[in-house]
Amino acid sequence: MGMDTKLMNYGIRVDDDPLHIDAVAWDALLAQQSHPTPFMRHAYLSAMHHSGSASARTGWSPRFLSLWSGDELQAACPLYLKSHSYGEYVFDWAWANAYEQHGLTYYPKALVAVPFTPVPGSRLLARSVAARQALLQALQGWCAQHKLSSWHLLFGSDEDMAACAQAQWMQRHTVQFHWHNQGWQNFDAFLASLQQEKRKKIKQERRRVADAGVRFQALRGQDIGPDHWDIFYACYERTYYEHGNAPYLTRSFFQAMADQMPENWLLLLADRSGTPMACSLLGLSDASDRPAVVYGRYWGALDRVDCLHFEACYYQPLIWCLQNGVQRFEGGAQGEHKMARALMPVMTHSAHGVADARFAQAIGQFLDREGRGVDNYMEHLGQRTPFKPNADMA
Repeated sequence: MGMDTKLMNYGIRVDDDPLHIDAVAWDALLAQQSHPTPFMRHAYLSAMHHSGSASARTGWSPRFLSLWSGDELQAACPLYLKSHSYGEYVFDWAWANAYEQHGLTYYPKALVAVPFTPVPGSRLLARSVAARQALLQALQGWCAQHKLSSWHLLFGSDEDMAACAQAQWMQRHTVQFHWHNQGWQNFDAFLASLQQEKRKKIKQERRRVADAGVRFQALRGQDIGPDHWDIFYACYERTYYEHGNAPYLTRSFFQAMADQMPENWLLLLADRSGTPMACSLLGLSDASDRPAVVYGRYWGALDRVDCLHFEACYYQPLIWCLQNGVQRFEGGAQGEHKMARALMPVMTHSAHGVADARFAQAIGQFLDREGRGVDNYMEHLGQRTPFKPNADMA
């Protein structure tokens, strides 16, 4: 069910099911953006909803917003009404608590994001700067109409953040850790570029996994069969339950990925004595032989082996990246420990608007203080490189 209205020269639609928006038009618009990722593809977002992973039942009520000129899609974004703040990776629990302490209602709030996916990229899909600004204007008008406390855009592109700044949304910055290929020919050459202490630690960790009899194979796209997906999900599910939580994503979500987006997935499957026992699932930026970016996404194990997490989530992915000419590996949210594996700090960005002027002022002051802390943190991390001085990148 959708809502139609008007804004200047655009028709506005708000759809409570992503399938109501034409997939070809959505993906074509995504392809025009500066920072498209596979996680903004129509199939990925639709699978989140129709698998029951990100749906009204789980606190993610879709209200996809789109601007049209006749039958032509001009701008769009994934928009959710959120009844909680789980699965976002940019934390606003303190803001919600402050609202509650003052007898005010924080939820539901409006969220422009990819559920459970802290991968930076384009969020406000638009054919022009003007269309992007109009999309934000429509979003704020919709939030005001529904008397929402706040609206948030997470892990946006530079163009998204510029549009939000012009619309006077408050900016927030967090830190992730990404690996960049500096021209190493293989994993040994990469290791040779690291300081001796870091190199020694990685070799020790990898030896423990190898000595335990664990071996890996890489499976991509259609080579990941139904049995492999079942093994992966058993591992993924076990990891969540061991931490006391139910998994965010359902088995049917991954079935949709196997059916609709197989070319965007790489499975690193570990076995011991012929028995599968761990795996990591990586996203690929494109279907080419040499994808530009690999995204660390999900992992799990059915058995405990010392240092297996590092092997499955960092070393095996980096080996694959080096073998396949990948330029960047994004290791996911948080994790200063990733620097020891040569994943270096990068800034990620979000934007926030708050309806109540008093809370907007208080949150703005908080973000100013937090921003100075993040700047200092980045400066501190910059002094802790794992690389040798003048390391040979050949």
